[in-house]
Parts: sequence; structure tokens; C-alpha cells
Amino acid sequence: MDIKIQKLQKKINIRFKNLNLIKKAITHKSYDPENNFEKLEFLGDRILGMVISIKLIELYPNEKEGILDKKLASLVNRNKCLEIGKNIGLNQFIIVGKQFNKKITNNVIVNKIISDCMEALIGAIYYEKGFKFTEKFILNCWKKYLNYSENTFIDSKTKLQEYSLKYFKKLPNYKFISSSGPKHNPKFKMAVKLENTVFYEGIGESKKKAEQKAAQNLLNTLEL
Repeated sequence: MDIKIQKLQKKINIRFKNLNLIKKAITHKSYDPENNFEKLEFLGDRILGMVISIKLIELYPNEKEGILDKKLASLVNRNKCLEIGKNIGLNQFIIVGKQFNKKITNNVIVNKIISDCMEALIGAIYYEKGFKFTEKFILNCWKKYLNYSENTFIDSKTKLQEYSLKYFKKLPNYKFISSSGPKHNPKFKMAVKLENTVFYEGIGESKKKAEQKAAQNLLNTLEL
């Protein structure tokens, strides 16, 4: 275990005086129900959100709050923390219980642990080095993602929802029309309308994709 902690410190180029902190940051509750990364994860999540929020306001001073909120969500969500955790090789150092290793092979659960551990590491660095150092660490890890966050993609359903709430104070009305095709290649037809429109249909290989297509078709008529 000591070797694992030494390798992690070398990997992230940070020396901890309090080795218990970095040990806790990589320890899952399946290994130690009491001394694990859950509270550090809670702290790291909040610090990450604050650092990225401050940076986004600095980068995009004229951007609307709603767009900033979407940029923030795309930069601090579970998938992004997972990606960055893997970028620094964090998955090699996480400590889990033997029972966990034997029984759980679900990639979704494994990915969640890596993502949570990334946030816990941020919490541990904050306790060890303070806010400014932690801010520098986060911005270094997130640098390329911040650079590419200028054009945030907003999907059709979200656009339509925002439009409907703004002008009609209610959500769009979606309904299922039909399904066809074999199980391995199904086709779904969904429809959507606003307060002042007829239903517009969309077809896709899942209900969600069909809803997106229907929303896009309606948006096209609104020229949005």
C-alpha cells in the first residue's frame, strides 16, 4: 500500500505530509467502511464546482448564466471526472475490498468509483495544500476541456424545453406514436407539441432519439 501511495504522489507530482489524507482519498468503503473517500469526495465536488465556475466567468464574462450553467455541468459531471481520473491513471491506485473485486464487475459501478475518487483527491489536496494550490491542480487537469468549452452543444429537447418554459410556462407535450422493426433494430415514432402548435413527429432507434428528432422538427418550424 505504501508503494501505491508513493507512486500516486509521483504521478500527480504532489508530496503529502499527511499520508493518511492521500490514503483515504483512494480508499473505497468496501475496503474500509469508516476511513474511506466519501467525505473527501463531498468536499472535492464543491471545490471543483467553485474553481470551474470562477474560471468560466473569467473566460466568458459576457455569457448568459444559462449557458455558463451548461458549460459547468459538462465540465464537472461524472463522465468528465472519470475521464480526467483515467488521464492521471487514478484507476491504478484505488483500494477496494476483496469481496468487491470478486462480486462486482459492472463497468458503471467501477467508473463511478473512479469519478468519485477523482473528486476525493481534490478534497485531499485542498486539506494538504490549500485552495490556491488546489485551484492550480484542477485548472491544469481541466485545461484542454476548458479550452474546448466555448461552443457548448445544446440538444434539441433542451432548446425546445427552454423555449416552452419561457413563452408558455409549461413543458413540451411528448407522446408515443408507434414502434416497428425487429428487436435488434427497432424504429420508434414519437411526437411533440407546444401550447400553440400541432404535433410534430420524429423517428429514431430509441424513444429518446425519436423525441430529439421530433423536437428538432418542431424547432425548424420556429426557425430556432
